[in-house]
Amino acid sequence: MPLPRLSIRSLIVSISLGAAMAAVHAQEGALSQLYAARPPAGASFVRVVNPLPAKLLVKVAEGAAQRIGGDVPATSYAIVAGGKAFAIQVDGRPAGTLDVRPGSFSTLVLRRDGAQRYAFAAIDDTTDTQDALKAELRFYNLAQGCEQAQLLVAPAGTPVFRDVAAGASAARQVNPVQARLSARCGNAVGAAATAAQALPTLQAGDHLGLFLTGTAAQPVLAMQPSRTDSVRR
Repeated sequence: MPLPRLSIRSLIVSISLGAAMAAVHAQEGALSQLYAARPPAGASFVRVVNPLPAKLLVKVAEGAAQRIGGDVPATSYAIVAGGKAFAIQVDGRPAGTLDVRPGSFSTLVLRRDGAQRYAFAAIDDTTDTQDALKAELRFYNLAQGCEQAQLLVAPAGTPVFRDVAAGASAARQVNPVQARLSARCGNAVGAAATAAQALPTLQAGDHLGLFLTGTAAQPVLAMQPSRTDSVRR
């Protein structure tokens, strides 16, 4: 049955308005990207991850202090001057001064160095290529006594990452999908594994950190979207 002429006209007007609004939003998005503050040349990006049992308040360079540990193991990436020293504070006290190469992304793994001191081990997160149509998963083996970590699709056991060495990471780009993942130390049958967790909803261009902490006997897997601090004008 044909639509009344008024309905057709209304439909055409609605489509025209929708197209016009979409064009306006696209233009606004392009302008916001054009005029958005950008990191200076040679800037680097640094975050701290805390695999220790207790949560700690961590501040990287001029970034905001963030309480990390447990299910939120990492700070956001702070923007620092590449090749120049920057300070890190833990629970309001100086914990070290470091520097990283210009243009790099780094995760600093926090560890105890005696009763009152902390130290950091650097993991290079820099990616040479990035497919804007995919999401990135980056898996960190930070569990004590875990020499080779596995990340598996649950319950099938299909490997996502194999044999990631202690204190190291591995990354891959994936199409945004729905899946449940579990991690374990080693390949032995009956090895302790983490509870299966669903991946959060991922969009193209997203970055997700998967942090294996705890111990080889009692591993713990935390998933945390990666984000970068805003550039200060």
